[in-house]
Amino acid sequence: MSAADLHTLTGAYAAHALDPAESTDFERHLADCPACAQEVAEFAATLARLGAAQAVLPPPALKTRVMAALPTLRQEAPHTAPVPGYRRRRFGRGWAKLALAACLALATGVGGVAVQQYQQAGQARARAAALQQQQDRFAALLTASDARTATGAAAGGAGVGTVVWSNSRGQAGFLASGMPSPAAGTTYQLWFNDSGTMRPAGLLTTGDGVLLLTGPLDGARGIGVTVEPAGGSAHPTTAPVMLLSFT
Repeated sequence: MSAADLHTLTGAYAAHALDPAESTDFERHLADCPACAQEVAEFAATLARLGAAQAVLPPPALKTRVMAALPTLRQEAPHTAPVPGYRRRRFGRGWAKLALAACLALATGVGGVAVQQYQQAGQARARAAALQQQQDRFAALLTASDARTATGAAAGGAGVGTVVWSNSRGQAGFLASGMPSPAAGTTYQLWFNDSGTMRPAGLLTTGDGVLLLTGPLDGARGIGVTVEPAGGSAHPTTAPVMLLSFT
């Protein structure tokens, strides 16, 4: 799927209308496209408002009471010789109760969906804001008068990485492109290379994107990238997939 095609999937992604493969591809794209991230957040917020406009969230205890009452409202058995008007009155009362219970249960479910969509919209906005902040800070680092860069290929030739650093600002950033997505339960971890001692510098959960490294340069000789358990490690536990020097 081309990048142009991915730009058109924001609405479908917000509505959970993509198949798993498309969703995975789009999420990789989303990590490096603030415009799409913002559009997804806006679509999700709109969907949440539409859902909330059609549903009122009942008190939490209401659903419990409705579901507990349903077993007592059984369907009326057929009568071979009903008394005139009798079946109609019994059916009317029973059906009204059952319809009311069903509507209340449905309202509870729809209200829950609306709340979930609202929460997802908030999460999408937070992700978009975090991505935008990372990219803005990375771009600012590139404008430093003494900014320098080094680029290298990942182990096996799968993707490349570029490190940008500025001694005057004491900062470094990393740009990944085309690296494989980490397996489930793992993440890429960046490290400052302090003359052979590796110091944690941040986590990158995808194979494409930017990361402003945490911590000062503080005399580091370069950076390394390893694959670590989700949440990161105190020290590298695997061989580096990339090493770049500050030279």
